[in-house]
Amino acid sequence: MAIESKATARFTRIGPRKARTVLGLVRGLKVARALDLLTFTRKTAAPIIKKLILSAINNAKQANAGINIDELYVTLGTADKGPTQNMRRWRPRAMGRATQIEKGVSHISITVSDKAPAPKGRVKFVADRQAARNAAKASKPEKTETAAQG
Repeated sequence: MAIESKATARFTRIGPRKARTVLGLVRGLKVARALDLLTFTRKTAAPIIKKLILSAINNAKQANAGINIDELYVTLGTADKGPTQNMRRWRPRAMGRATQIEKGVSHISITVSDKAPAPKGRVKFVADRQAARNAAKASKPEKTETAAQG
């Protein structure tokens, strides 16, 4: 039985695009490796996501006291756009006009699990292609030197 634990930070004052870049770094890694990586990442979202991972670990401990933290993986990480009605600003432009500046607000969620996530995207494509090549090599009969010369 896989144990999953989730932590969410809502109305975080960072743009979702900036948070997604850091989430892409840690998604699929073991928790210890992800925390080390976030400690030395110089992005604004790194400390926020680090706190979220620690919170998800504590949630997992709370749900199951006998869980081995060293075996947890960051299986899912999402950053969605939050409401910006209070964070709109206006910038004066030429000929008496104004343009709107939207300050980013995000809802960030992290899921940790004791089960390793399945590879997807480019990693899955490369692994599938390599498996197909190995299968093709295994099914081909090997040529002998006499057959190749004759």
